[in-house]
Amino acid sequence: MQSIYTSLKVNNEIELCEVNDEECKKLIEKALLQNRISYYIRWAKTSFFSKRQRCIICVNDNSKEVAEELVRSICDDAGYQVKFLLRQSSSNNYL
Repeated sequence: MQSIYTSLKVNNEIELCEVNDEECKKLIEKALLQNRISYYIRWAKTSFFSKRQRCIICVNDNSKEVAEELVRSICDDAGYQVKFLLRQSSSNNYL
């Protein structure tokens, strides 16, 4: 006997943006929390020659537009550089 939820696909997270600056990451996290947007942070692998940590902020596909507007407004106001990815998250290998 299978549950009705067995065939439900739940990994609909997208990679919203890539951030190099720790202060920018904190501002984005705060804005996402204030707007009740669920997110997670995945740390990108760094090369041997690179000293900077890069993190990728992932959100649910349903809140993509609101999250993108928030990040753009934060980064434009403060002058941080953020690379928008807006692609399906590839780190979900648990299904």
